[in-house]
Amino acid sequence: MEHYKNLGGQSGVASYEIGSDSIKVRFKDGHVYLYNSASAGSRNIEHMKSLATAGRGLNSFINTTVKKNYASKS
Repeated sequence: MEHYKNLGGQSGVASYEIGSDSIKVRFKDGHVYLYNSASAGSRNIEHMKSLATAGRGLNSFINTTVKKNYASKS
């Protein structure tokens, strides 16, 4: 997984891994969530990839838009 830059300084996201139609997000509490096109929608996944790469806004987007639309949690 790639380290999340956390440019805003207050994110709960620690790292992420981008797939072709998915993104895995590891939060600072250690939980890893898999979001994919089937669970969260293609448009949201692409936006999440962009936010992850930019290092800003991913946690907020998950909390406000994607919420519990994850495919799995570990």
